[in-house]
Amino acid sequence: MADVRITAEPRTEFGKGAARRTRRAGQIPAVLYGKGSEPVHLSLEALEFARALREHGRNAVLTLALDGGPQLALPKTVVTHPIRNYIEHVDLLVIKRGEKVVVEVAVHLTGEAGPGTLVTQELDRIEVEADVSSIPESLEVSIEGLSSGTQILARDIPLPDGVELRTDPEYLAANIVGAPTASEMEAAVDAEGAGVVEDAPETPAAEES
Repeated sequence: MADVRITAEPRTEFGKGAARRTRRAGQIPAVLYGKGSEPVHLSLEALEFARALREHGRNAVLTLALDGGPQLALPKTVVTHPIRNYIEHVDLLVIKRGEKVVVEVAVHLTGEAGPGTLVTQELDRIEVEADVSSIPESLEVSIEGLSSGTQILARDIPLPDGVELRTDPEYLAANIVGAPTASEMEAAVDAEGAGVVEDAPETPAAEES
């Protein structure tokens, strides 16, 4: 995975008002955490950071352009506004070349399962350990032609050389089952309707004596 250069500046104002001003200026409030060092408050160039995530994924290795020199970092938490979908805040982790880190990587199913099957994906991300220079952007699992009854566990997901699984290997990642027939679906609908009981009509309350 290629390093992505991001402009970063020290941030001296804190609080909700300061964060809003930072975002209005086209930047994202961020905190850089490192082992054995105090957290560093930064502002990141919003367009650069959004482009890095779009092109390289959530595990993009970032080269922060700081006054004291470049610093490698990895996004750990990206907080997005639930409605407006802009990035509100970022937590970054200091990393070094040659270091191994544990990250979550997206899992994508490829191909088409056998005829008459239904596929459910139980895990869309798994934890792996990898060198910071070889973090996979995503992992692919082929379900091409798989028959009903096939289960894919976390241990079955192919990993690149040097990447180790950290998720429980017995976790179910994908399940291939037989698709219900039209008659089975109709029977299920009929069974649901059979248990419906209409409310009894209301009766006028007895008049008080």
